[in-house]
Amino acid sequence: QMQLVESGGGLVQPGGSLRLSCAASGGDSSRWAMGWYRQASGNQRDFVAGITRQGRTDYADSVKGRFTISRDNAKNTIHLQMDNLKPEDTAVYYCNTWPSSATIWGQGTQVIVSS
Repeated sequence: QMQLVESGGGLVQPGGSLRLSCAASGGDSSRWAMGWYRQASGNQRDFVAGITRQGRTDYADSVKGRFTISRDNAKNTIHLQMDNLKPEDTAVYYCNTWPSSATIWGQGTQVIVSS
């Protein structure tokens, strides 16, 4: 069973940037399409960005042009570069397979975008 640990979140001002990391262990993440998801307080967990095994990417409309998903298969990691952050990006961010697997959600990493 693959385990995923997210990191890199924090408090950032609107317009700022953060780079999130997802470290996989217990399995080879390169076997799967991977994605980032987020859950704002009181809301459902939504898809943010995905990357296929071939490196093709897809993004939620709300983050297109601002976020970039990437993967480093040699390091078994997935990243989410977040630029021009907005207050509405505030959420706990999670990585998972794409489509997601119910059994491997981690703790996520908190992103707060506020002045």
